Amino acid sequence: MLIHIGFGNIVNTSKIIAIVSPESAPVKRLVQNAKEKGMAIDATQGRKTKSVLVMENSQVVLSALLPETIAGRVQTGQEAPALEDEEQRMEA
Repeated sequence: MLIHIGFGNIVNTSKIIAIVSPESAPVKRLVQNAKEKGMAIDATQGRKTKSVLVMENSQVVLSALLPETIAGRVQTGQEAPALEDEEQRMEA
């Protein structure tokens, strides 16, 4: 199943290992290492990174949506692009 992670970006839920906050030092190192190796996908559209999705293939996806929002979409099975409310609030 595919879910919307913000700003028209969609990921395959079966490939997600973890959805984490980018604030801790280990996650910051993970993101930096992925960027250096070309394994980071920035889906923030220039906004602040609020969650990091760790994927099966060692790629990391950066999103401007909160981890709770993305996790809720995964759990409820909300498919893309059903929810745009959070994005609209961010743009206002």
